[in-house]
Amino acid sequence: MILAERAARFEAEALAARAAAVSSGTEALIARLKLEIEKLRRELYGSRSERKARLLEQMEMQLEDLEADAIEVELAADKTASQTQTVRPFERRRPSRKPFPEHLPRERVMIAAPESCPCCGSTRLSKLGEDVTETLEVIPRQWKVIQTVREKFSCRQCEAITQPPAPFHVTPRGFAGPNLLAMVLFEKFGQHQPLNRQSERYVREGVELSLSTLADQVGTCASVLRPLHALIEDHVMKAERLHGDDTTVPILARGRTDTGRAWVYVRDDRPFGGSEPSAALFYASRDRSGEHPERHLKQFTGVLQADAYAGYNGLYLPDRKPGPVTEALCWSHARRKFFVLADIAANARRGKIAPPISPIAFEAVKRIDLLFDIERDINGLAADERLAMRQERCAPLVAELEEWMRSERAKLSRHAPAAQAIDYMLKRWNGFTRFLEDGRICLTNNAAERALRGLALGRKSWLFAGSQRGADRAAVMYTLIATAKLNDIDPQAWLADVLARIADTPQSRLGELLPWNWRRVQMKDAA
Repeated sequence: MILAERAARFEAEALAARAAAVSSGTEALIARLKLEIEKLRRELYGSRSERKARLLEQMEMQLEDLEADAIEVELAADKTASQTQTVRPFERRRPSRKPFPEHLPRERVMIAAPESCPCCGSTRLSKLGEDVTETLEVIPRQWKVIQTVREKFSCRQCEAITQPPAPFHVTPRGFAGPNLLAMVLFEKFGQHQPLNRQSERYVREGVELSLSTLADQVGTCASVLRPLHALIEDHVMKAERLHGDDTTVPILARGRTDTGRAWVYVRDDRPFGGSEPSAALFYASRDRSGEHPERHLKQFTGVLQADAYAGYNGLYLPDRKPGPVTEALCWSHARRKFFVLADIAANARRGKIAPPISPIAFEAVKRIDLLFDIERDINGLAADERLAMRQERCAPLVAELEEWMRSERAKLSRHAPAAQAIDYMLKRWNGFTRFLEDGRICLTNNAAERALRGLALGRKSWLFAGSQRGADRAAVMYTLIATAKLNDIDPQAWLADVLARIADTPQSRLGELLPWNWRRVQMKDAA
């Protein structure tokens, strides 16, 4: 009865996964057909307006996410179907793949044939033929097709046929080599080039790779690389101190776009002489509700350096389980509010319409900059050394700044811009002065802002995420690429090596592929 119940459960799960794969594949097919219809309409009747071109570009990016979603769901359905004998695997209909262009050079890689029959041990082998697997690979700005030849032999003594196994591809029925996949991933998530633009550039270089084909590769690679994201997540959440921040990410919804959020948590122990490697962890959500950081940091109990966003307040509660998070606020955020009121250069550009420079804001910026000068001197020292220097040099300056701000605040009206900047600090003074109590804390949250800078620039290129799943997939890839950059590694080279090796790496040794461990091995090999 238990076995029958288990088999029935596996069958139900397989049927549900297959239905999800059918639905996802149908959505991708509909989106592809809509795009083709719109292109034909534009070709026959439509105008060449910029608005129409923008609409087509948005439809192409939506199709990109749907195609990548479909391949991920299909892989999950195939995995579930393998546990039962009654539900056949789902295979999505794809556009037929054209043969590789004849003008591309071919490189034959011969897999060594066996010297004896693995069945009976006889050395009387006779060649029957060979199977050739063509893999599209790229060497920077040079395309080629690698032909992996697997010779097939039959044994004259026992008539058994032997042949080496087929080469591994990251994607099922794949044709793209790891260097090509790494380039596509890095250009999309590291250089913010949507797949439709990549496809157009490859056509100009003589290789036709459709948007649908590239989206399949991206979806599969993201699925393959998720275990590394989980390892980075575990490493980041074990930190003593984290930088946290978020930025807007438009996410496509029915008939509109939601103003979603990309969240980042950066572990960087270098400012206080820590030896643990740096890493950045990204998440995505459809809104900015406080439940998201609470879920992201549910096991974290260290120091969180962030802005004064109210959504973090639940983390600082004394009765929080497993323990309260220590709040440390960012002096760059506070300085920015004063700097806007005291920006002489910006006022000079505005000319006659420029508001007058605030002398209070100008003085506040000068006082805060003295603290930044000290921080630059002690950056990289051990935590106890930093704390001693701060107590000696920073504490008197901070006390004078507080006394001066309270004195000036008493002279200002409630609605004065300088008063609002002063209130922002005085109401949260404990969070701003926390760096005087702990040498691990930085004066600013700039590490998180730097991690988000590329994403903010990329919004101008890709406009929005096509779905929540697409936003989550982007968060996985941003995590991997940003972590590689923090460890001074070329993300594309690292991704290419990881994609080539991850299938042969046991689960227990996946940590060897993490950027900091990979870099250590590369440096050792170079030496």
